[in-house]
Amino acid sequence: MSGLLLVAMMFVVMLVLMAVRIPIAAAMFFAGAYGYVMQTGWAGFSNYLNAQAFARFASYDLSVIPLFILMGNFATQGGISRALFSFAAGITRRFKGGMAMAAVLASAAFGAICGSSVATAATITGVALPELRRHGYSGRLATGTLAAAGTLGILIPPSVPLVIYAILTEQNIAKLFAAAMIPGLIATLGYLVVIAIYVRMVPGQAPEIDDDVPGVNAASVLSVAPILSIFLIVFGGIYGGFFTPTEGAGVGAAATLISALLRRELSWRGFKECFYATAESSGMIFLIFLGADVMSGALALSGATTHLSAFVNSLGWPPYAIVAAILVFYVVLGAVMDELSMILLTIPIFFPLIIGLDFGMPRESVAIWFGVMVLMVVEFGLLAPPVGLNVYVVNGMAKDVSIAESYRGVMPFLVSDTIRTLLLLFFPGICLWLVGVLT
Repeated sequence: MSGLLLVAMMFVVMLVLMAVRIPIAAAMFFAGAYGYVMQTGWAGFSNYLNAQAFARFASYDLSVIPLFILMGNFATQGGISRALFSFAAGITRRFKGGMAMAAVLASAAFGAICGSSVATAATITGVALPELRRHGYSGRLATGTLAAAGTLGILIPPSVPLVIYAILTEQNIAKLFAAAMIPGLIATLGYLVVIAIYVRMVPGQAPEIDDDVPGVNAASVLSVAPILSIFLIVFGGIYGGFFTPTEGAGVGAAATLISALLRRELSWRGFKECFYATAESSGMIFLIFLGADVMSGALALSGATTHLSAFVNSLGWPPYAIVAAILVFYVVLGAVMDELSMILLTIPIFFPLIIGLDFGMPRESVAIWFGVMVLMVVEFGLLAPPVGLNVYVVNGMAKDVSIAESYRGVMPFLVSDTIRTLLLLFFPGICLWLVGVLT
């Protein structure tokens, strides 16, 4: 059997397993195991699995993932989201669509201490959705805004997908976080502009003004001060050279726990739930890691990466056109696969190809820029049908809104995402400038 035919069979096996609702980690593992055994036999696969599993799970760098997840769970259980939304609503209350804008700002701030898109969407929705509906916001605008705003949980550092990209490509996590900050802020501003335009072009979606929303006062400022302090401690410590990203994640988790305890909103049950949820999410990610490793190992043996590079070079396309084609592929792949699985499966294939192209930049800059670009398009999969995980999460909490209305609500935000992605594609300096300043 030729290498290309074997690769095709591996992907068929993986997709069939996914279609019958086998978890993605197991689907990748069994497909990769099939490809590996076909090329080396059972003994070769057993030796590879024995060495690879230990090498992967013994990696110190992986500890940053559960620490950032724990940090986000403490923030979720500690009532921090309510303070963020109230403070943001006080700032935007004079604008038409101000409460929807407040949900975006609260999501951006919560994402700065969370790192998970779904967690950000679910947490902010629990606080903001009842207020949006009570003030007369349509179900379409409310759910669309909250689903889109949830993606800021992975766009604004710390970002778990970006950490995984850094581990896979052996890049500096701090530099990748720095590169994602300005794009994250651009995303936040873009969503605010979308809301401002949408509520004026489509009447009846939002009230003219939110009169009964309290303004900003000393109490609301004090309530969000711990969040700002945590962000400054974590990222100030990382970029100030006081500790590594892994140590920063540990410090951030401890600081978030202290903040939650001081607010007296973290119960003993919630405290235990933070660790249970962290263990569950970390276990899922690590199993996906193992499945992707086996799949990638089989692909490497087949020579698929070499064949892909030769094919791409034969096309004679400009480097930026190749990146654009890969990004479109990610958008399509997002219809059937979650963001972590996409990154773990495809980066070992695409990254060597991208690094081998000439963009007129140092290789490290290309690696950082491509990581941010992948992060930009991965969020499309969180919003676009038919999967749209964020849309399903938010819609599941809005019992009176149809899923079709929620998808209509995210469409204007996808336009903003497209514009931002094109901007970063053709102007890499937007995300690379802060890297040079902070590192």
